[in-house]
Amino acid sequence: MRLRCCYKPYLDHVSDYYDVLIPKLVPYQADKGGNIILLQIENEYGYYGDDTAYLEFLRDKMRSLGITVPFITSDGPWNKSVFKAGCVEGALPTGNFGSSCEWQFGELKKLIGDNNPLMCTEFWVGWFDFWGSGEHKTSDLEKNKVDLDYMLSKGNVNFYMFLGGTDFGFMNGSNYDEKLTPDVTSYDYDAPLTEDGRLTEKYLAFREIIGKYNTLPPIYDPEIKRADFGKVKVNEKTDLFSVLDSIADPIITPYPLSMEETDQDTGYILYRTKMKPDETVEEIRFDGANDRINAYENQVHIFTAYDKELQNTQKISSKASGAVYDFLVENMGRVNFGHLLEEQRKGITKALCVNTHRHFGFEIYNLPFDEKQLEKLDFSKGYKENVPAFYKLEFEATDPADTFVDMTGFGKGCVFINGFNLGRFWEIGPQKSLYLPAPLLKKGTNTLIIFETEGKSADNVCLAKDPAPYSNIRNFAL
Repeated sequence: MRLRCCYKPYLDHVSDYYDVLIPKLVPYQADKGGNIILLQIENEYGYYGDDTAYLEFLRDKMRSLGITVPFITSDGPWNKSVFKAGCVEGALPTGNFGSSCEWQFGELKKLIGDNNPLMCTEFWVGWFDFWGSGEHKTSDLEKNKVDLDYMLSKGNVNFYMFLGGTDFGFMNGSNYDEKLTPDVTSYDYDAPLTEDGRLTEKYLAFREIIGKYNTLPPIYDPEIKRADFGKVKVNEKTDLFSVLDSIADPIITPYPLSMEETDQDTGYILYRTKMKPDETVEEIRFDGANDRINAYENQVHIFTAYDKELQNTQKISSKASGAVYDFLVENMGRVNFGHLLEEQRKGITKALCVNTHRHFGFEIYNLPFDEKQLEKLDFSKGYKENVPAFYKLEFEATDPADTFVDMTGFGKGCVFINGFNLGRFWEIGPQKSLYLPAPLLKKGTNTLIIFETEGKSADNVCLAKDPAPYSNIRNFAL
């Protein structure tokens, strides 16, 4: 499949999707009494390609299905080549940026002329965090205020993000520049409204500036219920290898299949292979693999490889004959910006090379950890330390309320509440706890299940009304 260009199979899928989506939006356009005032044709397309015919296809398709409000495009105005590549006739070009807004508007005006309105479609008021970034990204509020005031005096602005969010489940995206940088579960983004809906100093400052140009209603504070449920003890546990055959049926194949080739979208996938009785493994190399692999010989951890490390040859020192090897692969989130969009297959995508030759003969276990699969967990199967494992915790909630799950003491993995996937955690941070909204709780007994991949666990987790602090988070109470 070729993406974001005039490749007929791709356009056919877009067309099928729009045939369902666009008619649902048509009645809600501003000229029909609704709230949709603009429609963006593509997003930052100039950073990806220059197929103007593709943009024309999207424009014409949406018009044919009843879109009547104005179209816009949006790219970075500081790069003339990128900006022009993302433009198409019949759509107002707008800019995406987060600082130096007077200069950015000046560059935008040079590109679109004096007679067109100026708009920042993505005013970046923060930035996303990635695992291992070392800190929670925050913006300079004083500079934000100057920029916002200027843009409102000269044109139009749309916040990115206005409300912080959460990448529940395995739905986080990723970027790739010199290395893979998967977004953390929280998409708080240092937004004016936090991930769990709190008003911030930034919110009040922006409101004051906007009030210079518009009459505003009183502040609405919904008084969200938040609770400290305290420490919750781990009361049952079992390791992945003990329950593997009861939660997943193996796919028998001579060669590795990617996650997508086994019809799995997200989560983990495990590849198991057995050497011949007289065969020892001296080295292992993956010919195509994404994104992170924990490797085991006879269920003993031998190495972990992540991103570019997957291209390295792994030396094996044990010299065990006829060993069983397990490779637990985690899909860390697909790159969703830039030219790597077509290279996002996960798992072992080509081959496993053992002692310099390709190795054949695999059992593949899909581990999407959906609710149906979690229901098959049997915590009586046994528990082995220092391997991937499941941990079960239960707590009572007489009055469900928002809370945060502090994952201190656990290494890496994901958390489920009553079968719902809250998202990933990783001890390298910067995020240290997971947001648990009240609607995911029920009155009475609630069940937390933790899947941990590094063999690191604690005896309990703490459920607190406030998130565990980032390294430099700004706390503000209204």
